[in-house]
Amino acid sequence: MSTASMTPVFSELAVGQDIGSRSITVSRQDLVKYAGASGDFNPIHWNEAFATGVGLPGVIAHGMFTMGAAVQLVTDWAGDPAAVVDFQTRFTKPVLVTDTTGTDEPGAVIEVSGAIGALDAEAGTARVDLTVVFAGQKVLVKAQAVVRLA
Repeated sequence: MSTASMTPVFSELAVGQDIGSRSITVSRQDLVKYAGASGDFNPIHWNEAFATGVGLPGVIAHGMFTMGAAVQLVTDWAGDPAAVVDFQTRFTKPVLVTDTTGTDEPGAVIEVSGAIGALDAEAGTARVDLTVVFAGQKVLVKAQAVVRLA
């Protein structure tokens, strides 16, 4: 990273280099806010009775909410959301968000970490591989963001 700007510089990166990690707390209120912003009002994301009635263990986070929360680690590291030119993943497990209304406890905690998976000198891009875990299990696999850097 350039010390002047604290943004990554392509020539200073190496495959395997850690870009950081974070814990993302999620509440049912976060899911309702996301539903409003995304237009995805599927009741599996806010209604316990409905979610369990269709065979889920409870209310689950939107897949795109989880994906967006995970890639935030990369955009923060890159210093510019526009530097992310591609992001792909596969969803493997739902993020169960318990009802903790009236407490200070989160309904779920998602752990995200990232490392440089590949470098393309010709394109000036780095592929960041993300590990995204909830309750000890990967919820996204092959979560990879391609970032164009100076």
